[in-house]
Amino acid sequence: MKKSLTLIVLFSLLFLGFSTITHGAGFLIYEHGAAAMAMGGAFVAVANNPTAIFHNPAGIAWLDGTQISFGSTLIIPKASLSLDNWPDPAYQSIDAVSQVFYPPTFYITQKVSDKIVAGFGFFTPYGLGTEWSDPENFPLRYIATKDDMKSFIFNPTLAFKLSDNLSIAAGVSYIYSTVKFELVEHSGIDLGAFNAALTGVTAEVYVPVSLEANGSGWGLNAGVLYKGESFSLGVNWRGGFDIKYDGDLALSTTDAQVSIPSPYNLLGLEPTIIAALPASGTASIPSFKYPHIFGVGAAFDVSEKLTFTADVHYILWSSYDEFTVEVEIANFSDKLVEENWKDSFVLRGGLEYRVNESFALRLGALYDQTPQPVETMDPILPDSNRWAITGGFGYKAGSFVIDVAYQFEPFEDRTSPNREIPAYQVGGTNLGAGTYSTTAHLIGVSIGFVF
Repeated sequence: MKKSLTLIVLFSLLFLGFSTITHGAGFLIYEHGAAAMAMGGAFVAVANNPTAIFHNPAGIAWLDGTQISFGSTLIIPKASLSLDNWPDPAYQSIDAVSQVFYPPTFYITQKVSDKIVAGFGFFTPYGLGTEWSDPENFPLRYIATKDDMKSFIFNPTLAFKLSDNLSIAAGVSYIYSTVKFELVEHSGIDLGAFNAALTGVTAEVYVPVSLEANGSGWGLNAGVLYKGESFSLGVNWRGGFDIKYDGDLALSTTDAQVSIPSPYNLLGLEPTIIAALPASGTASIPSFKYPHIFGVGAAFDVSEKLTFTADVHYILWSSYDEFTVEVEIANFSDKLVEENWKDSFVLRGGLEYRVNESFALRLGALYDQTPQPVETMDPILPDSNRWAITGGFGYKAGSFVIDVAYQFEPFEDRTSPNREIPAYQVGGTNLGAGTYSTTAHLIGVSIGFVF
């Protein structure tokens, strides 16, 4: 048994090592277990497998022996942007680059005594990843052409069974996160630095910039679960945290462009200005705030074979109000990015029908309210309200368990001013205003072993 357990753990870690932990459009990814995903994510009051470490850690108090679960969710988004006011018809409709993301999960639980179960979970709930086609000519390239955020959460937890009906749990998380942004930076440079007679004349410089940074932080989580004869009630809290990112800026000076007002553009200073641009620098985001998540759920056994479950999740996105990118590089200034997100909720519901002891069918649905004001919506993260329908199955054979889920997630179309950048304001018309359309297909698989 010990040999089998060691082999499974090593295989799980190998799987995690070769997985690309990147995310599709969105900031919070909640699909970190296929059984829960197939039931619309309504799992706070069910929490009956090792993925409970994410959904409600109090649930592992009822797990016997040693249990392992690992898997991934394939995220296949499709997004497009319509810029009806853009003067060039060739760029009035732009597609995001097709991508497939597969954030992995790994969970293990160990029964310590009749009342105590220890667990460890690895998952990646926060992330975003958007890349727009033709970045050199993308109309909103001064906001972003590509962005990528990854979060790696390592979460040990302990669950205690206070009685035959009630359990509690608490855990601590270490979070490691990376961010990458690419855009074209627009900066003004005084020509007096190159010719004293031209002091006060400003050249407009456009240069592709890439920011790569990383940081870490700590968070807490806790859960409560009550199990009655035919119903259960659960509460889950995953605490917010703050990360300071430090990293590097790289300037692609070979692709830089310079615009000098007439008649000074006849002096041929463009190559000199480009040659003077630094190739790199440093940057930091002193405080990037992640939200608290509260979940309340109930599950009811309608019959011996059928269970209905429902959750309400409340996410304190108002902590994500703004962040500053501090830049240490000549001729570039710090950037204050206002977000002003609002607290939001998610409604989830699901059904599980147990055909027999080995096979279960699952269905679910959810409604996810966007926290993002339209005023701060942009190509970095074009979010909107979304519905989703889910389905899947679970199969058990001896100590082996497999769960499979599918989720279809259409976003509501949403029109944004895209921050109304001054360069796009022409004759009272905002050329940068656009409508985003997004859908996503998700396929989840979790493989488990019980010893």
